[in-house]
Amino acid sequence: MHQSKVTKKSLHILTAIFAISLLASCGKKDDSKSASGANTEIVRIGNGAPLTGGDSYLGKDNENGARLAVEEINQKGLVINGKKITLELLGEDDAGDPKQGTQVAQKLVDSKVVAVVGHLNSGVSIPASKIYNEAGIAQITPSSTNPELTNQNFKNVFRLVGTDAQQGPILALYTVEKLNARKIALVDDATQYGKGLIDEFEKAAKAKEAHIVLHEATNNKATDFKAILTNIRAKNPDVIVFGGMAATGGLFAKQARELGIKAKIVGGDGICSPTLYDLAGDAVSNVVCSTVGVPKESLKDGGAFLKKYQERFGIEVQIYSPMAYDAVMIIVEAMKRANSTAAADILKELPNTNYEGISGQIKFDAKGDLKNSAITLNDYKEKKISTLEVMHMQ
Repeated sequence: MHQSKVTKKSLHILTAIFAISLLASCGKKDDSKSASGANTEIVRIGNGAPLTGGDSYLGKDNENGARLAVEEINQKGLVINGKKITLELLGEDDAGDPKQGTQVAQKLVDSKVVAVVGHLNSGVSIPASKIYNEAGIAQITPSSTNPELTNQNFKNVFRLVGTDAQQGPILALYTVEKLNARKIALVDDATQYGKGLIDEFEKAAKAKEAHIVLHEATNNKATDFKAILTNIRAKNPDVIVFGGMAATGGLFAKQARELGIKAKIVGGDGICSPTLYDLAGDAVSNVVCSTVGVPKESLKDGGAFLKKYQERFGIEVQIYSPMAYDAVMIIVEAMKRANSTAAADILKELPNTNYEGISGQIKFDAKGDLKNSAITLNDYKEKKISTLEVMHMQ
């Protein structure tokens, strides 16, 4: 009798466990399938950029460009090797910080992304590239310009803009020959981008017999430049060249004006933002800066892209979103050629890219750098960026 009661109780428990297990298995979601059906595969593309901090407006611009491409591809429909593909963009905030950037890189690798669009800052892209390289995942940066990124000779790294080895000398040429500068003061923000750009500028300027009267270093979190600017004012340079981002460059230009410094301020793509006026005020009229690519107005089908972007996100394109958009497109083109969504197959096909994107014709050299890149020189008129000259690299 006792044995019979135990058996019945056990049967009740087993039945309950079975029912719970059945319900749990029915409720499980298969990450490789979408809600639209069992023949749909979800393919993840990573995006790493600063979504917080001083460079967040540029980081969000990059993410928006990539997201717009993903949404358009999903809307049109994508089939690879007989399977319907739904792309998913995994956007992560690297805060423009190298340490956080490597954590983001590992997180994207662990999330099984097939390729990464990013990062914004060279100082983040370079350490992150080692993680992607070890994982065999393609990294396509829409904006990092430090030559060291591709000089590592990793086979997984690609760049959709020119480098500081091109940008620095062009800025030096313009400063010496067009601005007739003979005495030049240099300031960098001690990041791989800012210092790298200024180093390239300095080499080229010295080759043209310009005199570097001072080279100061700050940091990318600084807000008070009066001590540095006081030292610069004592040297009375013709031009000040600033290597850094708009978050610091705008304040630098504003404080230079407040101290009565008349020297022109020249900078690279880091400061060359439509939002520079918000920080620099009327001092933007004294700024000349370069961008790594053609002007927004010269993009292929640029008018349509700018309109779509504005309608989707409610803000204007900043600088690099067209390149981030193109990065997603060439990843998908590599999938099509490989007839595969595997990271290794995509990576194998990317060096063969020959794609007419909205940012221009995209082909890579043996290091992963963009062939025939463009550098645009700009100033500011009526608070907005105005193109001075576009120079195409060979």
